[in-house]
Amino acid sequence: MKRTLHRTLALLAALLLAPIAATAHAQDWAKTRLEASPRHHEYVPLKHGNRTVQAFVVYPEVKDKAPVVILIHEIFGLSDWAKEMADELAAQGFIVIAPDLLSGAGPNGGGSDSFPSMDATTKAVSGLDAATVNADLDAAADYAKTIPSANGKIASVGFCWGGGKSFAFATHRKDLSAAFVFYGPAPSDVTTITAPVYGFYAANDARITATIPATITAMKAAGKKYEPVTYDGAGHGFMRAGEDPGNTVSGNKTAREEAFKSLVSLLHNLKGASSASLSTHSKILASYNKTPAKKAESPAQCHDAGSTKEIAAIM
Repeated sequence: MKRTLHRTLALLAALLLAPIAATAHAQDWAKTRLEASPRHHEYVPLKHGNRTVQAFVVYPEVKDKAPVVILIHEIFGLSDWAKEMADELAAQGFIVIAPDLLSGAGPNGGGSDSFPSMDATTKAVSGLDAATVNADLDAAADYAKTIPSANGKIASVGFCWGGGKSFAFATHRKDLSAAFVFYGPAPSDVTTITAPVYGFYAANDARITATIPATITAMKAAGKKYEPVTYDGAGHGFMRAGEDPGNTVSGNKTAREEAFKSLVSLLHNLKGASSASLSTHSKILASYNKTPAKKAESPAQCHDAGSTKEIAAIM
């Protein structure tokens, strides 16, 4: 009798929690903002070899040609937030291409939106082949070169897992104008990098920030440009958490606002603006790196692999 009662209670709990998990996965607040956007959105199939990658493309409402940003999603796949982030960057005057790197990897050959759970999505992203990811990003960069309204400048911007891939892509792609890394690890070999790399990190994220000194040393030894900024009071994943209406960590919101401002300023420099915009990141770097880290109220997480429970808690 007790065993039956326990099973009944467990089933009831699962049924009650299912809508919550579904809402977290859907990121309804990001989806709502995306649907309200006045900008042109489209999906473009990017073909290379025998593979086709679906890419979400957003165009800015501008009169001049614009740089292209290749946005590399988090370990959560091409989520509503990733697409909303693409739209936000387009609102600042950039063409944004966000490839779904899970294209064809889901059930029945689907992409990010075909996976049944966050846990399944993160496992799939974690298992992606590095060479295939670079080939997918190459396809996005090659497509960027064909866009009539593009000015020929290409930058990669990645978050979490995608931050590491943005750094890695810089070692592979020689015509990148810049690579932006949001709380992602550096590759083991940086000697082939040709573009400047700008890093955005959270003070309360030792898993990643502990690697920054070694990255600085490696980049300096290789003669490469690397400017990391660490934001006090923020946790891993602050770009998403900082704009989430449910965020309770003030450091995430502040870091998100400052990092976005710096990112946009640096991207605008790709249009041929004065070098003054390049100094923005350096000034923020000096300011934040002099400030001792404070303990966050509830730092966000974004692991290279994680359980559904961990992920649902931060979405």
